[in-house]
Amino acid sequence: MSFHLYSSPSSLLHDPHPLCNLLSAHPKSTPRSFLSTYNPNSPPFHSTNLLQTSHVSLQESLPHETQIEKPKLDANPPGPTPKRYAWVNPNSPRASQLRRKSYDSRYSSLIKLAESLDACPPNEADVSDELTKFGSNLFEQDAVVTLNNMTNPETAPLVLNHLLGTLKPTREVILYNVTMKVFRKSKDLERSEKLFDEMLQRGVKPDNATFTTLISCARQCGLPKRAVEWFEKMPSFGCEPDNVTLATMIDAYGRAGNVEMALSLYDRARTEKWRIDPVTFSTLIRIYGYSGNYDGCLNIYEEMKSLGVKPNLVIYNRLLDSMGKAKRPWQATIIHKDLISNGFEPNWSTYAALIRAYGRARYGDDALVIYRQMKGKGMELTVILYNTLLSMCADIGYVDEAFEIFQDMKSSGTCDPDSWTFSSLVTVYSCCGRVSEAEAALREMREAGFEPTLFVLTSLIQCYGKAKQVDDVVRTFEQVLELGIEPDDRFCGCLLNVMTQTPKEEIGKLIGCVEKAKPKLGRVVKMLVEEESCEEGVFKKEASELIDSIGSDVNKAYLNCLIDLCVNLNKLEKACEILQLGLEYDIYSGLQSKSATQWSLHLKSLSLGAALTALHVWMNDLSEAALVSGEEFPPLLGINTGHGKHKYSDKGLAAVFESHLKELDAPFHEAPDKVGWFLTTSVAAKAWLESRRLSGEVSA
Repeated sequence: MSFHLYSSPSSLLHDPHPLCNLLSAHPKSTPRSFLSTYNPNSPPFHSTNLLQTSHVSLQESLPHETQIEKPKLDANPPGPTPKRYAWVNPNSPRASQLRRKSYDSRYSSLIKLAESLDACPPNEADVSDELTKFGSNLFEQDAVVTLNNMTNPETAPLVLNHLLGTLKPTREVILYNVTMKVFRKSKDLERSEKLFDEMLQRGVKPDNATFTTLISCARQCGLPKRAVEWFEKMPSFGCEPDNVTLATMIDAYGRAGNVEMALSLYDRARTEKWRIDPVTFSTLIRIYGYSGNYDGCLNIYEEMKSLGVKPNLVIYNRLLDSMGKAKRPWQATIIHKDLISNGFEPNWSTYAALIRAYGRARYGDDALVIYRQMKGKGMELTVILYNTLLSMCADIGYVDEAFEIFQDMKSSGTCDPDSWTFSSLVTVYSCCGRVSEAEAALREMREAGFEPTLFVLTSLIQCYGKAKQVDDVVRTFEQVLELGIEPDDRFCGCLLNVMTQTPKEEIGKLIGCVEKAKPKLGRVVKMLVEEESCEEGVFKKEASELIDSIGSDVNKAYLNCLIDLCVNLNKLEKACEILQLGLEYDIYSGLQSKSATQWSLHLKSLSLGAALTALHVWMNDLSEAALVSGEEFPPLLGINTGHGKHKYSDKGLAAVFESHLKELDAPFHEAPDKVGWFLTTSVAAKAWLESRRLSGEVSA
């Protein structure tokens, strides 16, 4: 039995794009050869398989005689040669080779035709001429291949109209679909939608591939809401989306702001084990990040790895950004290491996300390492990144590093310092009392056209206070009033903090400033400093009204400063009264704790004066418990000062307390295995308390 050699471009009908499962081939590729036919009575495409395809009609075969050798398409073909035909046993190995050879030649010709049509002027006459040059043996499957390999959105619709008029295809929708794919390649959703309307006008019913192509085009154009609209039109045309389309809609709904629908589809995807692409996982991470569910971001990342889906650089960067917002720099470090170990090269977005993550969490050394890596690779920083680094330096006392970053910013030539830049620089110098540098930064700020903000003037007052330049503090305060700036709680708190560093004989200069800035605070301070005689309970009432008038973000700072002021003025009774008020308002919580094995005093969040006052109260409580009530102590007693030091000081609370405990001859000693803890035994504590009682010593 003999047959004529011909083949079907079925392999061309595999679409590697996740949204369109029909009629796609990569240009210049050599597809696999098949022998297959299309049944026009088959049901519409419904599939959960990404690679399942529909087929064009092959009822019209290729020319009756097909040359075994590749045909020539030269403009000036050689003279006629005798045609030779060969009978080949269809079961022989040579038949498969000849089919491949024959189809490869034709496919290459169709690719050249597509290139010619892309290059020709966009008018009907030129398009018709190009198609006529190919000859009269252009068939429906050839039309599909040709359109599928075109890229010019101007000529593609003209080619479509010509082919529809000359071929009378059995399934016009397929030609429309591949034409839409040309528009998708150029991200032209408007033309795709116009072609869809034309389909309906001509009575051509869209199929699943039509909608998936439109949806993917909308996504590529960055129009997720349009993608959602096309997806929701599918049921009205009798089309039911497959799992691939549904999976992509997780991304579309997420980007369109319909988080509930996106997460609902994702839950279904997990149950039904849909295939989800990295873009969709990236959108899910973004959704969880925007909602503040940072554990959800990490869960998505772990699910990706468990499913064997490799994260791309966009996903890693999005995770880093989320961990920065969550202030989880340690997890940002882990993700960064994963990124490197999986063969990715960090890009600008990676480094920017790491600087934000480390900067917000005040991981100074890590942030500076990333900053220097960026500079080493010739990457430019934005104003925001420079300001993030400067703000971090201001908060952790990296003065020299801040100056280096500021100089680099000015010499970069790509961005200029703004108001926030100068604010951070003034703050850096102010917090360590470097008056001349702070004033120079303020002058430079004004020369750059920026007026000092309340934040800057607050920092400057702090600087003058550290330098004991009280007159400059008063002058700066008057400048605030002249600028019409209303002092806020933080500004008043700064004035109060300056008073704790001011010699007693000069505090009076500042009382007037405090009274003008915040009258309630002024009354409390005046009662402490000027020793006004008042009825019992009046001071507590005034202090309570002050606490009620300030925000919860500053109330502990106010009480710390007021207690420090009392300690400096040697007014321990008032200090204890303010501490007790803080306990009643739950501003100071968890100062003391008791367990079966240890009683403890926790001082980590207190200023020095407040910590000393709390120690005094605790020792009195211990004396009452052991010497009056006869209460048994646990084996250990401990004081927890924390192990850190103040960012602008060489000493921490632990160092100061160690010296103070020695002055008291207290039996507390720093624990070698617990940094920041001072411990003693119950026996030693009782003996010491008894000796204090006998000696009549009552103050700590």
